[in-house]
Amino acid sequence: MRIDLVSEIPSLAFDKTWLFANVTDAVIAENRSWLDHRYIEPETGRFILSHHSYLVRTPRWTAIVDTCCGNHKPRPRVPAWNNLNQPYLANMRALGVAPEEVDFVMCTHLHVDHVGWNTRLVDGRWVPTFPNARYLMGRAEYRHFEAAHNAAPKNPVNHGSFEDSVLPVVAAGLAEFVETDHRLFADRDAGLRFAPAPGHTAGNMQIHLNGGHDHAVMSGDVIHHPIQCAAPWLSNAADVDPAAAVATRMALLEELADTPSYLLTGHFPAPTAGRVIRHGDAYRFRFED
Repeated sequence: MRIDLVSEIPSLAFDKTWLFANVTDAVIAENRSWLDHRYIEPETGRFILSHHSYLVRTPRWTAIVDTCCGNHKPRPRVPAWNNLNQPYLANMRALGVAPEEVDFVMCTHLHVDHVGWNTRLVDGRWVPTFPNARYLMGRAEYRHFEAAHNAAPKNPVNHGSFEDSVLPVVAAGLAEFVETDHRLFADRDAGLRFAPAPGHTAGNMQIHLNGGHDHAVMSGDVIHHPIQCAAPWLSNAADVDPAAAVATRMALLEELADTPSYLLTGHFPAPTAGRVIRHGDAYRFRFED
Protein backbone atom coordinates (compact mmCIF):
# COMPACT_ATOMS: atom_id res chain seq x y z
CA MET A 1 0.00 0.00 0.00
CA ARG A 2 1.28 3.45 -0.95
CA ILE A 3 -0.14 6.73 0.34
CA ASP A 4 0.71 10.12 -1.17
CA LEU A 5 -0.49 13.64 -0.46
CA VAL A 6 -2.24 15.58 -3.22
CA SER A 7 -2.01 19.26 -2.36
CA GLU A 8 -4.58 21.91 -3.22
CA ILE A 9 -3.76 24.80 -0.84
CA PRO A 10 -0.61 24.02 1.16
CA SER A 11 -0.87 26.93 3.60
CA LEU A 12 -3.86 29.07 4.52
CA ALA A 13 -4.28 31.17 7.68
CA PHE A 14 -7.60 31.38 9.51
CA ASP A 15 -8.63 33.73 12.29
CA LYS A 16 -8.28 31.89 15.57
CA THR A 17 -11.87 32.29 16.74
CA TRP A 18 -13.23 31.48 13.27
CA LEU A 19 -11.54 28.10 13.59
CA PHE A 20 -11.98 27.45 17.31
CA ALA A 21 -14.91 29.04 19.09
CA ASN A 22 -13.40 28.60 22.58
CA VAL A 23 -9.71 29.33 21.96
CA THR A 24 -7.82 31.70 24.25
CA ASP A 25 -4.63 33.66 23.82
CA ALA A 26 -3.23 31.79 26.81
CA VAL A 27 -3.47 28.36 25.18
CA ILE A 28 -1.84 29.71 22.03
CA ALA A 29 1.03 31.17 24.06
CA GLU A 30 1.49 27.90 25.96
CA ASN A 31 2.05 25.99 22.72
CA ARG A 32 4.23 28.34 20.71
CA SER A 33 7.34 26.52 21.92
CA TRP A 34 6.54 23.52 19.69
CA LEU A 35 4.27 25.15 17.10
CA ASP A 36 6.36 27.60 15.11
CA HIS A 37 5.52 29.96 12.23
CA ARG A 38 4.52 27.04 10.00
CA TYR A 39 1.50 26.38 12.21
CA ILE A 40 0.65 29.68 13.93
CA GLU A 41 1.29 33.13 12.47
CA PRO A 42 3.68 34.90 14.87
CA GLU A 43 2.18 38.36 14.45
CA THR A 44 -1.53 37.55 14.45
CA GLY A 45 -1.96 34.20 16.19
CA ARG A 46 -3.93 32.96 13.19
CA PHE A 47 -3.88 29.21 12.67
CA ILE A 48 -2.37 27.82 9.48
CA LEU A 49 -4.09 24.91 7.77
CA SER A 50 -3.48 22.86 4.66
CA HIS A 51 -6.08 21.64 2.18
CA HIS A 52 -5.11 18.32 0.66
CA SER A 53 -6.25 14.84 -0.26
CA TYR A 54 -4.66 11.45 0.23
CA LEU A 55 -4.03 9.19 -2.73
CA VAL A 56 -4.03 5.53 -1.72
CA ARG A 57 -2.71 2.88 -4.07
CA THR A 58 -2.61 -0.90 -3.80
CA PRO A 59 -2.06 -3.52 -6.51
CA ARG A 60 -5.87 -3.92 -6.70
CA TRP A 61 -7.31 -0.42 -6.37
CA THR A 62 -6.64 3.31 -6.24
CA ALA A 63 -8.56 5.73 -4.02
CA ILE A 64 -8.63 9.44 -3.28
CA VAL A 65 -9.75 10.54 0.20
CA ASP A 66 -11.46 13.92 0.71
CA THR A 67 -11.30 16.14 -2.36
CA CYS A 68 -10.69 19.64 -0.94
CA CYS A 69 -12.41 22.78 -2.29
CA GLY A 70 -12.38 22.43 -6.09
CA ASN A 71 -11.88 24.95 -8.86
CA HIS A 72 -14.26 27.62 -10.21
CA LYS A 73 -16.75 27.16 -7.39
CA PRO A 74 -18.52 30.22 -5.98
CA ARG A 75 -17.88 30.43 -2.23
CA PRO A 76 -18.36 34.15 -1.47
CA ARG A 77 -18.66 33.64 2.29
CA VAL A 78 -15.06 32.38 2.46
CA PRO A 79 -12.94 34.38 -0.01
CA ALA A 80 -9.99 32.00 0.35
CA TRP A 81 -12.13 29.21 -1.14
CA ASN A 82 -13.91 31.34 -3.73
CA ASN A 83 -13.46 30.60 -7.46
CA LEU A 84 -10.15 28.83 -7.04
CA ASN A 85 -7.86 27.91 -9.89
CA GLN A 86 -5.43 25.44 -8.35
CA PRO A 87 -3.27 22.77 -10.07
CA TYR A 88 -4.81 19.94 -8.04
CA LEU A 89 -5.27 17.53 -10.95
CA ALA A 90 -1.80 18.34 -12.26
CA ASN A 91 -0.44 17.51 -8.81
CA MET A 92 -2.25 14.18 -8.93
CA ARG A 93 -0.97 13.41 -12.41
CA ALA A 94 2.56 14.22 -11.26
CA LEU A 95 2.18 11.33 -8.84
CA GLY A 96 1.35 9.06 -11.77
CA VAL A 97 -2.43 8.87 -11.51
CA ALA A 98 -5.04 10.30 -13.88
CA PRO A 99 -8.62 10.97 -12.73
CA GLU A 100 -9.88 8.13 -14.93
CA GLU A 101 -7.68 5.68 -13.02
CA VAL A 102 -9.26 6.30 -9.61
CA ASP A 103 -11.48 3.45 -8.40
CA PHE A 104 -12.85 5.02 -5.21
CA VAL A 105 -13.51 8.52 -3.91
CA MET A 106 -13.95 8.41 -0.15
CA CYS A 107 -15.64 11.20 1.77
CA THR A 108 -15.07 11.32 5.52
CA HIS A 109 -17.86 13.91 5.55
CA LEU A 110 -19.52 16.30 3.12
CA HIS A 111 -18.27 19.72 4.15
CA VAL A 112 -17.42 22.20 1.42
CA ASP A 113 -13.64 21.83 1.74
CA HIS A 114 -13.76 18.03 1.52
CA VAL A 115 -15.91 17.45 -1.58
CA GLY A 116 -14.89 20.16 -4.05
CA TRP A 117 -12.99 18.03 -6.55
CA ASN A 118 -15.78 15.47 -6.60
CA THR A 119 -16.84 17.43 -9.67
CA ARG A 120 -15.35 19.81 -12.21
CA LEU A 121 -16.83 22.33 -14.60
CA VAL A 122 -17.15 21.07 -18.20
CA ASP A 123 -19.08 23.09 -20.78
CA GLY A 124 -20.98 24.92 -18.06
CA ARG A 125 -21.99 21.74 -16.17
CA TRP A 126 -20.66 20.12 -13.01
CA VAL A 127 -19.61 16.59 -13.92
CA PRO A 128 -17.84 13.90 -11.85
CA THR A 129 -14.07 14.42 -11.88
CA PHE A 130 -13.43 10.71 -11.46
CA PRO A 131 -15.79 9.11 -13.99
CA ASN A 132 -14.85 5.49 -13.27
CA ALA A 133 -14.90 5.72 -9.47
CA ARG A 134 -17.40 4.71 -6.84
CA TYR A 135 -17.95 7.70 -4.56
CA LEU A 136 -18.39 6.43 -1.00
CA MET A 137 -20.39 8.77 1.23
CA GLY A 138 -21.90 8.25 4.65
CA ARG A 139 -25.60 7.49 4.45
CA ALA A 140 -26.49 9.52 7.55
CA GLU A 141 -24.30 12.40 6.36
CA TYR A 142 -25.95 12.51 2.95
CA ARG A 143 -29.47 12.30 4.36
CA HIS A 144 -28.74 15.20 6.72
CA PHE A 145 -27.68 17.55 3.93
CA GLU A 146 -30.33 16.22 1.55
CA ALA A 147 -33.00 17.13 4.10
CA ALA A 148 -31.60 20.66 4.41
CA HIS A 149 -31.55 20.99 0.62
CA ASN A 150 -35.11 19.72 0.21
CA ALA A 151 -36.39 22.01 2.96
CA ALA A 152 -35.04 25.13 1.23
CA PRO A 153 -33.86 24.24 -2.29
CA LYS A 154 -33.14 27.89 -3.18
CA ASN A 155 -30.75 28.29 -0.24
CA PRO A 156 -27.26 26.92 -0.98
CA VAL A 157 -26.42 24.10 1.42
CA ASN A 158 -22.88 23.92 2.76
CA HIS A 159 -21.74 27.01 0.81
CA GLY A 160 -23.40 25.51 -2.29
CA SER A 161 -21.18 22.43 -2.30
CA PHE A 162 -24.06 20.00 -1.85
CA GLU A 163 -25.56 21.29 -5.09
CA ASP A 164 -22.39 21.49 -7.19
CA SER A 165 -20.14 18.79 -5.69
CA VAL A 166 -22.45 16.08 -4.33
CA LEU A 167 -25.75 16.02 -6.22
CA PRO A 168 -24.10 15.75 -9.68
CA VAL A 169 -22.30 12.61 -8.49
CA VAL A 170 -25.59 11.14 -7.29
CA ALA A 171 -27.30 12.07 -10.56
CA ALA A 172 -24.53 10.30 -12.48
CA GLY A 173 -25.17 7.10 -10.54
CA LEU A 174 -21.68 7.02 -9.03
CA ALA A 175 -22.58 7.56 -5.35
CA GLU A 176 -22.59 4.66 -2.93
CA PHE A 177 -23.95 5.34 0.55
CA VAL A 178 -22.32 3.46 3.41
CA GLU A 179 -22.80 3.08 7.13
CA THR A 180 -20.33 4.78 9.43
CA ASP A 181 -18.74 1.41 10.32
CA HIS A 182 -18.45 0.15 6.74
CA ARG A 183 -15.58 -2.23 5.95
CA LEU A 184 -14.52 -2.01 2.33
CA PHE A 185 -11.52 -4.35 2.26
CA ALA A 186 -10.45 -6.87 4.89
CA ASP A 187 -7.14 -7.81 3.22
CA ARG A 188 -4.21 -8.06 5.62
CA ASP A 189 -1.99 -6.11 3.24
CA ALA A 190 -4.60 -3.65 1.99
CA GLY A 191 -7.35 -3.31 4.57
CA LEU A 192 -9.69 -0.33 4.70
CA ARG A 193 -12.63 0.43 6.94
CA PHE A 194 -14.66 3.44 7.95
CA ALA A 195 -15.31 4.13 11.63
CA PRO A 196 -17.81 6.45 13.30
CA ALA A 197 -16.41 9.82 14.39
CA PRO A 198 -19.41 11.70 15.80
CA GLY A 199 -19.50 15.39 16.59
CA HIS A 200 -18.20 17.42 13.67
CA THR A 201 -21.08 16.59 11.33
CA ALA A 202 -24.21 14.45 11.41
CA GLY A 203 -22.44 11.39 10.00
CA ASN A 204 -18.74 12.13 10.36
CA MET A 205 -16.31 9.25 9.78
CA GLN A 206 -12.62 8.43 9.93
CA ILE A 207 -10.80 5.84 7.84
CA HIS A 208 -8.52 3.07 9.11
CA LEU A 209 -5.92 1.61 6.76
CA ASN A 210 -3.88 -1.53 7.29
CA GLY A 211 -0.91 -2.58 5.19
CA GLY A 212 0.84 -5.61 6.64
CA HIS A 213 2.02 -4.59 10.10
CA ASP A 214 1.38 -0.89 9.46
CA HIS A 215 -1.73 0.96 10.58
CA ALA A 216 -2.85 4.51 9.84
CA VAL A 217 -5.93 6.59 10.55
CA MET A 218 -7.15 9.29 8.19
CA SER A 219 -8.88 11.58 10.63
CA GLY A 220 -10.66 14.01 8.31
CA ASP A 221 -11.98 16.79 10.56
CA VAL A 222 -11.77 14.94 13.86
CA ILE A 223 -8.75 17.17 14.46
CA HIS A 224 -8.00 20.35 12.51
CA HIS A 225 -4.74 21.67 13.93
CA PRO A 226 -1.86 20.24 15.99
CA ILE A 227 -2.70 22.53 18.91
CA GLN A 228 -5.69 20.26 19.54
CA CYS A 229 -3.29 17.50 20.59
CA ALA A 230 -2.25 19.67 23.51
CA ALA A 231 -5.75 21.08 24.00
CA PRO A 232 -8.28 18.51 22.74
CA TRP A 233 -11.09 20.58 24.22
CA LEU A 234 -10.71 23.22 21.52
CA SER A 235 -13.93 23.02 19.48
CA ASN A 236 -14.16 23.78 15.80
CA ALA A 237 -16.78 26.43 15.18
CA ALA A 238 -18.54 24.14 12.68
CA ASP A 239 -19.02 21.21 15.06
CA VAL A 240 -22.69 20.21 15.23
CA ASP A 241 -22.14 18.53 18.60
CA PRO A 242 -19.05 20.02 20.27
CA ALA A 243 -19.12 17.66 23.26
CA ALA A 244 -19.25 14.59 21.02
CA ALA A 245 -16.49 16.02 18.82
CA VAL A 246 -14.21 16.49 21.83
CA ALA A 247 -14.94 12.94 23.02
CA THR A 248 -14.18 11.54 19.55
CA ARG A 249 -10.92 13.49 19.33
CA MET A 250 -9.75 12.45 22.78
CA ALA A 251 -10.59 8.80 22.08
CA LEU A 252 -8.58 8.88 18.84
CA LEU A 253 -5.57 10.55 20.47
CA GLU A 254 -5.64 8.05 23.31
CA GLU A 255 -5.93 5.13 20.89
CA LEU A 256 -2.88 6.25 18.90
CA ALA A 257 -0.69 7.68 21.65
CA ASP A 258 2.77 6.11 21.88
CA THR A 259 1.92 3.45 19.29
CA PRO A 260 3.46 2.81 15.85
CA SER A 261 0.22 3.89 14.15
CA TYR A 262 0.26 6.93 11.91
CA LEU A 263 -2.24 9.79 12.04
CA LEU A 264 -2.88 11.19 8.55
CA THR A 265 -4.55 14.51 9.26
CA GLY A 266 -6.98 16.41 7.12
CA HIS A 267 -5.63 19.94 7.63
CA PHE A 268 -2.22 19.94 9.32
CA PRO A 269 0.44 21.72 7.26
CA ALA A 270 3.03 19.55 5.54
CA PRO A 271 4.19 16.93 6.21
CA THR A 272 0.58 16.44 7.56
CA ALA A 273 1.30 12.92 8.85
CA GLY A 274 2.93 11.75 12.04
CA ARG A 275 2.50 10.01 15.34
CA VAL A 276 0.75 10.98 18.56
CA ILE A 277 2.91 11.03 21.67
CA ARG A 278 1.94 11.59 25.28
CA HIS A 279 2.97 14.85 26.92
CA GLY A 280 1.93 15.28 30.53
CA ASP A 281 -1.83 15.00 30.77
CA ALA A 282 -2.30 15.60 27.05
CA TYR A 283 -0.49 14.87 23.79
CA ARG A 284 1.84 16.25 21.16
CA PHE A 285 2.13 15.54 17.46
CA ARG A 286 5.42 14.32 16.02
CA PHE A 287 5.50 15.18 12.32
CA GLU A 288 7.04 12.55 10.06
CA ASP A 289 7.65 12.56 6.31
